[in-house]
Amino acid sequence: MSQSAYIVFVEGSEQEKLTLDEIKQQLLHYREQMALTGRQLNWDYADAAFPYVLAARPGEEDQWFYLEGRDPMYRFILFGTGSSAVDGTQRHHIQIVLPEGATHGDKAKANELCKFIAKRLKAQLRLFNGRTLHYNPRK
Repeated sequence: MSQSAYIVFVEGSEQEKLTLDEIKQQLLHYREQMALTGRQLNWDYADAAFPYVLAARPGEEDQWFYLEGRDPMYRFILFGTGSSAVDGTQRHHIQIVLPEGATHGDKAKANELCKFIAKRLKAQLRLFNGRTLHYNPRK
């Protein structure tokens, strides 16, 4: 059974919504940050920290994309966008899906990527286990 996590853009978030290309840019920024860390450690840390390749199915590039693992420990993580009405307000979100057959490594890496993106965008994060993390400034 697949599992989903959501990065929800709420009041106080840096942005109201992201496109799929902007999500890809966030992931590439994560990889760049890990490469900088690796240079400090004199180790190719970017490949270990981000063991995926960005991919999409032909004809569905504007709906979702996925990260395909380059290592047997990692298989797939799917990313998509959407919106829903909450208390009469339209809230945009990023949905991260672990499909059937995803590994424990995929789940751990997906949690890490979700936290990275949500923290950068000051958004609310609903993890795969149902817990909610608030990175947005709340009153």
